[in-house]
Amino acid sequence: MKKLIRLSAMTLFTCVAAMLFFGINGSAYIDPSVMTYLIQGIATIVIAVGAGLGIYFRRAKRKINEKLNIEENRNKEVESDEIVVTDEDPQA
Repeated sequence: MKKLIRLSAMTLFTCVAAMLFFGINGSAYIDPSVMTYLIQGIATIVIAVGAGLGIYFRRAKRKINEKLNIEENRNKEVESDEIVVTDEDPQA
């Protein structure tokens, strides 16, 4: 898995470096709708990274709590599942 990640990172780095070093300067009109696609793409990346970090943080926190023998729900009150039904008229 580490080799795959390293290979992917090196490939991405090589492609970006090649685009920067061998790119040709060009002048073009950028339509405003293209900018909305760019904003949506950036927002998607930010949300995906945030979700991934949240999942990683929860897993790491759970493993740390298990190693330190800390129970997460130690101080929480648990309500019973009892439902009481009476035949009394509430308007009386």
